Amino acid sequence: MDCKVYLAGPEVFLPDAAALGAQKKDLCERYGFTGLFPFDTEGGAVPIGDRADRAIYRANVALMRDADCAIVNLTSFRGPSADVGSVFELGMMVGLGKPVFGYSNTTTDLLSRVRQTGSVLFNDEDRVWRDQYGMRVEDFGNADNLMIDACLAEQGHPLVRVNVADGELYRDLRGFEECLRLTAKELLTAAAPVSNRREDRA
Repeated sequence: MDCKVYLAGPEVFLPDAAALGAQKKDLCERYGFTGLFPFDTEGGAVPIGDRADRAIYRANVALMRDADCAIVNLTSFRGPSADVGSVFELGMMVGLGKPVFGYSNTTTDLLSRVRQTGSVLFNDEDRVWRDQYGMRVEDFGNADNLMIDACLAEQGHPLVRVNVADGELYRDLRGFEECLRLTAKELLTAAAPVSNRREDRA
């Protein structure tokens, strides 16, 4: 079984994104998967008269439709929450009925990160945290917005959290590799013939 994993995350914006993508794809291969990295689609020419952003969107959507599952880097990006493009891709894969695994290279919860911005205060009247616009800030202990944590939990998948140094925030692959282990345990073990399973070979 050739199981294809879509690799979503803000690392596509790094100056050496292609090299990091290659590292992720190599790790996928070690675990028995074929990794599909968004940059895989960007080597071709953009059609004449077409917008580059639309071409990239369509190519990435095609990769997601072709994939069997996804691993999404949900590390906070340009603010307290995950990269919005990666969250869209997570939602699309869930909507397609495909397994999704996620990780974050920070162990703090959403409220803690929002509080670090200095723009929230605790409201003594209703006992909730509110931002500068008076809007409630979630306080569930989740890594991010409840729709992100909950959609993974509903599939029985934890949102893997790893504490890494700031300089390695988008390069450390320990959380990614843990997601690969979880993916292999769920998808490859279930698909393997009984005679090939580890417990039968022991």
